[in-house]
Amino acid sequence: MILAADIGGTNARLGLFARDGPTLRIVTIRRYPSRGHASLEEIVERFLAEVARPVEAACFAVAGPVSEGRVVLTNLGWTVDARRLARAVRLDEVRLINDLEGIAHGLDELEDTDVALLHPGAPGVQGNRAIIAAGTGLGEAGAYWDGRRHHPFACEGGHADFGPRTPLEVDLLISVLARHDRVSYERVLSGSGLYELYRFLRDSGHGEEPTWLTRELEQDPGPVVIVRAALDRQDALCLEAVDLFVSIYGAEAGNLALKVMARGGVWIAGGIAPRILPRMKEPAFREGFLGKGRMRPLLEAMPVRLILNDMVGLIGAARYASAS
Repeated sequence: MILAADIGGTNARLGLFARDGPTLRIVTIRRYPSRGHASLEEIVERFLAEVARPVEAACFAVAGPVSEGRVVLTNLGWTVDARRLARAVRLDEVRLINDLEGIAHGLDELEDTDVALLHPGAPGVQGNRAIIAAGTGLGEAGAYWDGRRHHPFACEGGHADFGPRTPLEVDLLISVLARHDRVSYERVLSGSGLYELYRFLRDSGHGEEPTWLTRELEQDPGPVVIVRAALDRQDALCLEAVDLFVSIYGAEAGNLALKVMARGGVWIAGGIAPRILPRMKEPAFREGFLGKGRMRPLLEAMPVRLILNDMVGLIGAARYASAS
């Protein structure tokens, strides 16, 4: 019995998996609000008490840079230590990896129905992979292809400096810098980042905010209100914010693809992209991705897929624990 966990700033997903020959069978999966608990150990102990099953191996995929079995979750503030987790699970050791690395380990477990194709690329090409995921924060990772299999690796590219491409994005950078010491890609490509884009467009005179939207945003300044108003065509300013988000998302996905030479494809994960899938399929994302000057032909050959299965990180953690 394998315990796997995918821990983000918003949700903590834990599951039990059983080895069934070369495959893994899901026994149970449960979801907990991350901010509703004081620590990861508290969630783990609650989960184990609920399922009442002993485990033989465990892997925790967490949203933050892992170093020597320890990580401070970037958007949650928890300090997670593999030794403390091992005691909570009653094992000699557990695996602790970055959450995007966990997704990279789970990619080969996805079915065709688990993804939406955003750009076909060249058929049948093998090579490195790139994974990018906007959610509570912005995660990035890669997977090196050695000619036989992929080797996932984590990075913290989402915290690299935001690079504006247009006069509008230059104005955005100046606006956000007035409120923050620096502007990373995560600052504009995340749940709170979508609100930053909306607020910039509103305050720079791109449209008027209706009273009903003001009331809703006072209750919840996160992406849910803006996405709903955009996709339901209730507010043009929200739609403009979502489309700007999509364009910047494409641009940063293209940046990552170039940096890791992702001939094997780019995978879009995270909680936001599936919710705005109709806009992700519009030209803004693809043009943002391909718009790299002389490198456009290189990017045109790289397929881009959007992951619809939000359990891929959990499955990847289970796969990593099983193979270790």
